[in-house]
Amino acid sequence: MSTSTPALDPALAIALPAAHGRRWLACLAFAMAPLGAWGQGASCSSDGQPRPLAILERFINADCAECWTDPTTPRPSARALALDWIVPGSRGQEAALSAAATHDGLARLKALGRAVPAQSEALESRLLAAARTLRVAHGPPFNGYMGASMELKPAGKGPWSAWLALVESVPAGTEDSPVARNLVRTVFQPPWELRRLPSTAEQKRLFDSRPLRIPEGANPERLSVVGWVQDARGRIRAIAQSRCTPAASSP
Repeated sequence: MSTSTPALDPALAIALPAAHGRRWLACLAFAMAPLGAWGQGASCSSDGQPRPLAILERFINADCAECWTDPTTPRPSARALALDWIVPGSRGQEAALSAAATHDGLARLKALGRAVPAQSEALESRLLAAARTLRVAHGPPFNGYMGASMELKPAGKGPWSAWLALVESVPAGTEDSPVARNLVRTVFQPPWELRRLPSTAEQKRLFDSRPLRIPEGANPERLSVVGWVQDARGRIRAIAQSRCTPAASSP
């Protein structure tokens, strides 16, 4: 058996704008760092994974500690992907769940046309099948960041609203949660609205990659990425989630 330095996923080979040099450098450097828990040469992407057919978004007000432990928490239907958002409450940093609260959850509620729930709320959105493929990928953590990418093919004319979320898996029974969760830690929205006629190349493929900051308190070994794309009417047209699989070993 031989070992080798893990190869850089071409989808994550990105440039280094001067204004964000350190963060972009981290996004490149993760490919050269030891993979640790991911295993030598591990691949972390949505390649070969079943396509989710719906997203169940569960929103919890950070003031509501009992909402996290509620045994009646809605479960996802078959082939649905659950996402858990903890949104800032009225008590600010004094809220019971403030450590995991994210303002990205407020942006998501606004996009859905919903107000911050007094306690919790669950919304399920079904996938509207389309002849498009969404791919997401990520590398291991490096210096507090995780490089991630998102690609839509063919992209068509859009416009699209795209979301790329860094999520932490929380198995049922862990941290007093009665259900398995994908806790949203941070979100990036690629600028795919394209408020102009897209070029031929853009109609064939839309791609973006970013270093996503790992928030304090997140467990890096449980992190993955989830991406989804919505059309101008808010309908979900593509969903993807990454999984880490060991690379095939060579003799």
